[in-house]
Amino acid sequence: MVAKYNEDNIKSVSPLKHIRLRPGMYIGRLGNGSHMDDGIYILLKEVIDNSVDEFVMGCGNRINITILNNTVTVRDFGRGIPLGKVVDCVSIINTGAKYDNEAFSFSVGLNGVGTKAVNALSEKFTVTSYREGEYVTASFVRGEQVGREKKGKTTEPNGTLVTFVPDTECFPEYSYHEEFILSRLWNYAYLNTGLTLEYNKKLIRSQNGLIDLLDKEIGSDGLYDMCSYKGAKLEFAFTHTDNYGETYFSYVNGQHTSDGGTHLAAFKEGVLKGINEYYKKNWNSADVRDGIIGAISVKVMNPIFESQTKNKLGNTEIRTWIVNEVKENIIDVLMKNTTTIAAMMGQKIANNERIHKEETSLRQGAREQAKKVALNIPKLRDCRYHLNAGPQSHRQDAENSVIFLTEGDSASGTITTARDATTQAVFSLRGKPFNVFGCTKKAI
Repeated sequence: MVAKYNEDNIKSVSPLKHIRLRPGMYIGRLGNGSHMDDGIYILLKEVIDNSVDEFVMGCGNRINITILNNTVTVRDFGRGIPLGKVVDCVSIINTGAKYDNEAFSFSVGLNGVGTKAVNALSEKFTVTSYREGEYVTASFVRGEQVGREKKGKTTEPNGTLVTFVPDTECFPEYSYHEEFILSRLWNYAYLNTGLTLEYNKKLIRSQNGLIDLLDKEIGSDGLYDMCSYKGAKLEFAFTHTDNYGETYFSYVNGQHTSDGGTHLAAFKEGVLKGINEYYKKNWNSADVRDGIIGAISVKVMNPIFESQTKNKLGNTEIRTWIVNEVKENIIDVLMKNTTTIAAMMGQKIANNERIHKEETSLRQGAREQAKKVALNIPKLRDCRYHLNAGPQSHRQDAENSVIFLTEGDSASGTITTARDATTQAVFSLRGKPFNVFGCTKKAI
């Protein structure tokens, strides 16, 4: 029976209710905290992102984070939310200052959704804004405001204080894992040198940015000092190790793009072009990038991400300037470090080239040998399964495999049509066999 479908089935829900009905559209996976991308960590990220945006705009260099009994508190010392818009900024979808490039030039928050999603998916949510000796506080339960906002005078420094408790209706039996939280906070520190984050009394701060990030990842495995550059909108660092493959960390406006995107593709292209131009070589990408570990961070106005979770960047207009800036500054670093970075990098890439050529030669030789083996037994009508070979599920077939030797082509033709090709092979000889046992050499 076909289900009823008419006007009564069409519903319109409020934006906050939509978040609760379809949270995956806003924060990705829900989970219980056992995975670093589970929803409870995304809620924390959305709040901290706003605080980091204040630091990027030169307002406040410290963020305090505490998590106690699943209650999360984030306090920044930025400009604070304008007092007349505190409630709107945390409860009305598509409301925010990040549509204004003057207020936020390089913000990862684009759609006015993040903090509203945190509010809607929290069983308790409280926000307080401190500005110029005054404050406004508003409280919510599952996105719905509780009572009126409170206002008054304060001696607190400017900034914003957010406290929330994730809703167990959305995140049943969840728990925070400190290693996932610290990993995220360290990423903020690496991308924002000069920013101090305090998490449950632990201080997190980086002096060297992406260099510190890569040093933590590889320890002493780097073959040479980092090839690094930091400009107004682009920062990168990389080195080679003795490992195989490529490893990258990419970021846009402080957002970790775990799936890369156009900025990472442009970085790879710039690395290849810069190195080939400096060494006056024509190395391919595998030669240059095998064993590389690198990180890139870019600042982009109006970034285009593939989803609300912002895992992959899609802006195509940034490719040209990133490629050129990466290429030019790699050449500059190599020219200034000819006996250190340049010497070791060139040696590593030349070694990669030699290994790849040897591997290609071996593969080609193996293919040629396989062809020769196949050409040497043209009269073999092989069977499907062989003794001591093949899948375990056909072990019995392999043990029963046999080969029939026939006198010539005519005999093999007859038996080939009648055989079981699964276990029976046929090989035709050159005519009738001659028994030479006991014969003299002359007779043979």
